[in-house]
Amino acid sequence: MDAADIEDVFAPAARVDVRRMFGGKGIFTADRMVGLESGGVIYLKIDAETEPAFVEAGCECFSYGTKTGRTVTLPYRRLPEEAFEDPDALRRWYRLAVDAAFRQADSKKTRQSSHGRGKGRKAG
Repeated sequence: MDAADIEDVFAPAARVDVRRMFGGKGIFTADRMVGLESGGVIYLKIDAETEPAFVEAGCECFSYGTKTGRTVTLPYRRLPEEAFEDPDALRRWYRLAVDAAFRQADSKKTRQSSHGRGKGRKAG
């Protein structure tokens, strides 16, 4: 699946930016990674709040094998098939991914601030 194909899939929901990453492609909105494509399959970002909906829809996790034989699972689940046929469904699933991506970014900012890594702190 090339970048234009991915952009076409998401066109009913939003304009996305597609960037090559690690043999696949990252799918971005407002500089937040909301999904990825690997092996022709699109996966959307999840978190604890959104994962139950993806599990209920039967969407498998994104995982990959390392050179050492270990399996790594990332917080992404397959885009449900219904989203390819129904623009309203696509918008719903896409929104869940965007919300998860922004919550993750917000929680990282909060953790950094609470550890004193916010603006204005001097190294030393």
